[in-house]
Amino acid sequence: MNEIAILPVTGLGTFLDFCKVPRLIYEGAKGFAPPLDAERWTLHGAKLNPHFKLVDYQAWLARKDGRLAGRIYAQVYKDGSIPNGASRFQFGSLDSVEDERVVDALLAAAESWLKERGARTIHGPFSPSVNAECGMLVDGFTAVPMIFMPWNPPYLPALVERRGYRKARDLISYRYDVTAADRADQPGIIARPEWRDRLKIRNIDLKAIKTEAALIVDIFNDAWSENWGFVPFTYDEFMSTADALKYVMPPDGGFIVELDGAAQAFGIVLPNLHEITADFDGRLFPFGLPRLIARIRDHRFQSGRLCLFGVRRALHRKAAGGAVILAFIEECRRRSSRYASMEHVEFGWVLEDNLGMRRPIELFGARIDKVHRIYEKDLSAPSAVTRAR
Repeated sequence: MNEIAILPVTGLGTFLDFCKVPRLIYEGAKGFAPPLDAERWTLHGAKLNPHFKLVDYQAWLARKDGRLAGRIYAQVYKDGSIPNGASRFQFGSLDSVEDERVVDALLAAAESWLKERGARTIHGPFSPSVNAECGMLVDGFTAVPMIFMPWNPPYLPALVERRGYRKARDLISYRYDVTAADRADQPGIIARPEWRDRLKIRNIDLKAIKTEAALIVDIFNDAWSENWGFVPFTYDEFMSTADALKYVMPPDGGFIVELDGAAQAFGIVLPNLHEITADFDGRLFPFGLPRLIARIRDHRFQSGRLCLFGVRRALHRKAAGGAVILAFIEECRRRSSRYASMEHVEFGWVLEDNLGMRRPIELFGARIDKVHRIYEKDLSAPSAVTRAR
């Protein structure tokens, strides 16, 4: 007994199993909220997510005594889409039961596949990209679970590190608790005489989403281009999720900050859908969809997440840039306070060394709520497992 088998994901059946592994093995864990299987299909499906045009990839399942026990994914970026400062050889979507042999076997499969393609250094987890879900949770395991943020149990980072993986970067997520002062909607920086005519804030026009998408992608790629691990966010990637935004984003959930008539920053705040899908057990069909639509309309959300944002790079470390960042954060607070039931908003994630964004967020009273870690490993060196023997 205790037989462990690692199987490649090769068809529809194994793909569906791959998508539902976390909700099966983490069921009941405090801090974990099962994502909807249908949403996972759009994230991991090569025909549904344009990201997979940029990479060569392979995924695996782990079975222990015949039962699903884990999963992992590996990818190699093609020429023309090389991550900034990070390896083009990456792993992601690592989930496992608490068994070191399972974790070792999954990582060994990914490492072997990547080494066959020339890898010397591996980074991850990217699930599947830096523009989607990334990092392994190392702090904040019991914090309020948020949409589009990965969760793993505390034992998983320890088992990964025992195999020779070390920290590359930490990704910081903040919790901002909505206060009575926020609900008072006091005038902010855009009301000051020196900025009143220069700073404007408008809603993202969902009826003209194709035009708005081009602007959002342009700002995002400019804002993040110098960050470690950056890979340009493509228009097709954004549009693959744009239709869904129409259903889950409130009319004033997305906004653009303009300076002197030019768009310089944007933010998209989404309600935390985990609040209304917790009892779905990951299953949307056949009866969940009508319930989901009704709940989105009627539910009084207590939490939300700033899930996509950016400020143009030319404004970084400039007075005008500081004004745009302050207007951006004030607008996040203001829009959150418009919902009487909203208690907190998660800002994240932000790279640990991105002090230009971290300091203003902290200045407004947000506190670190979760830390996700990107790991790296030198595949040309003897493994930690080998050295221990």
